[in-house]
Amino acid sequence: MQWHQVLGFVAAVTPLTLIPGTSFTLVTQQVIAGSRSDGVRAAFGSACGLLVHAAFAAIGLSAVVMSSAQALTVVKLLGGIYLIWLGVTTWRSTRRDADRGADRDADRDVGKSAERTVRGRWRLPWTQLGGFSQGLWSNVLNPKAASVHLTLVPQFLTAGRPVAPQIATLAVAHVVVVLVWLLFWTSVVAAARPTIGTPRFRRGMCRLAGAVLIALGIRTAIAS
Repeated sequence: MQWHQVLGFVAAVTPLTLIPGTSFTLVTQQVIAGSRSDGVRAAFGSACGLLVHAAFAAIGLSAVVMSSAQALTVVKLLGGIYLIWLGVTTWRSTRRDADRGADRDADRDVGKSAERTVRGRWRLPWTQLGGFSQGLWSNVLNPKAASVHLTLVPQFLTAGRPVAPQIATLAVAHVVVVLVWLLFWTSVVAAARPTIGTPRFRRGMCRLAGAVLIALGIRTAIAS
């Protein structure tokens, strides 16, 4: 594979990456509701989801899925249901955050700070991977992410050479493009938090992100 092929693929995939979608929405929600590190984890999770599709494409699994109407329908439904569920939980998290704020105020009044410390100490270790897991599964269950490797990638492959190494090269290029964009956007949102990070704004943005995720899930589930 020549460098001009890789550069051509980057030029083709960059506009698709810049279009706001699931990963963009997840990163925004994670930074606003949590912190910059949460957005970074979501960005890397999304990138790893692309690597999963690249691996599937390399072994032919994605081709089987995309060529079977029944299998593609299942993937679309799973992806749509997951995004809808994620949107609903994102929306509901605003109420939980408000409840936790009220609980903290009540705890201070009755002197229960020590009990809260113990509860935080026993928090499950994998809860810190929430953003990563959401980013990962949102792309793994996204048929459009798979279609990139089945419609766009083949145009940049060299005939007569092993396919897997070429797909791996293009997948790395795709991941770099996605990470550069998502990490840049993470920094932008994180830098704006001191200005826009009021509780009311955060609740509004989380609700907006939840609504967008639900809309993306419906679109994914019913897309032909």
